[in-house]
Amino acid sequence: MTGSDLQARRYDAVRAWTSFVERGDEAEALVRPEILTSWTRSSRAVSKDLTEAPLADEGETEAYWRESPLAVAVERVESELRRTAEDGDLVVAVTDPETRILWTYGGRVMRRKAESVNFVAGARWDDRSAGTNALDLANRLDAPSMVFSAEHYASIVHNWVCWAAPLHDPVTGRQLGVLDLSTTWDRTHPIGMATARVMARLIEGAMPHTHHDPAAALLEETGDPGLVMTLLGTAESRLDGQRLLLNRRQTEVLALLALHPGGLSLEQLHAMVYGDQAVTFSTLKAEVSHLRAALGGQLSSRPYRLLMPVATDVEQVLALLRRGQVRAAVDAYGGDLLPGTNSPALSELGEYVAVALREALLADPQPDAVLRYGELAPYDTEVVERCVAALSAQPGPHPALPLLKGRLAAADG
Repeated sequence: MTGSDLQARRYDAVRAWTSFVERGDEAEALVRPEILTSWTRSSRAVSKDLTEAPLADEGETEAYWRESPLAVAVERVESELRRTAEDGDLVVAVTDPETRILWTYGGRVMRRKAESVNFVAGARWDDRSAGTNALDLANRLDAPSMVFSAEHYASIVHNWVCWAAPLHDPVTGRQLGVLDLSTTWDRTHPIGMATARVMARLIEGAMPHTHHDPAAALLEETGDPGLVMTLLGTAESRLDGQRLLLNRRQTEVLALLALHPGGLSLEQLHAMVYGDQAVTFSTLKAEVSHLRAALGGQLSSRPYRLLMPVATDVEQVLALLRRGQVRAAVDAYGGDLLPGTNSPALSELGEYVAVALREALLADPQPDAVLRYGELAPYDTEVVERCVAALSAQPGPHPALPLLKGRLAAADG
């Protein structure tokens, strides 16, 4: 949108807000229904001249965050969230289902603006506490939401635009809160909502699975190989049973070495990790040096090669597919390989594994396997439709058929 378009949009929002606070329901034709509904809720509980959001108990908020699966997910993708905030001068926030902020990070300018209105961890941003905003709408409607300028009920954030997307447990589907991106209204861009959705999916992909432990299943099948890496859906590395504390890039480097047991030269590893990015070899050498220390020296040079037995869930899934064990492969598949990775080699491998699994299910749509796959890829209706068609052709009802039809209905909805 051009600057004049945004100015006009802001003028319309202010005119609608003024009409509502001064004359009530005359604003009905001027704003979206969900905004008007939230304004009505807000007006009963919040002053339009609110100066800052109220704060919840700090200790209670910290305790909730420590126990939340969102804390693990945010830790795993924190570098991506921070980079998004800094590059776009946004403030990024993650909430609980009651729209209490649990974690936030802001770019230089937006951080100060956020702090001035208590857009911080522990603050309550439900519309009965802080007035109409995108975080509350996304939580209550369980849908991506945007609130622009004076569509906010409280005037303290009339200079903001916010995009929020709900966060769900990838296994149970339970709503856990929302991911919000906020900046000033004059920096509104159509890509804002898409970015919020991508960031929400990134967090969901990094979520610890509540129904099964991929690392435990991998150890059960392989024994104790020394280094065990789960890379599908969630990233975790354990050496002799102890979790390794690695950043995102170190995990990518270790994954590539684990998947190439014969070793890689410096040039090969650099190309696989960075592709065409202008990153020096010395940067990669520094990452390898950190890894070598974390692995107790069990990483050789020329070529770079791991010196201990290794097992990964990627190899496990592919081996099961080669043996035709589709149900077991789906169980071992936790989701996309390192969601959000910038490594061209890992992106290509992730696509290969995802397509291989999907094609195996299309060829042999076992009901239990399709139901489990539907939890990981809820909008891939073709696999579910193939399974429903196969079951419908069989004599007598199959117990999985109502669940599969329910999955299709949910995807259509």
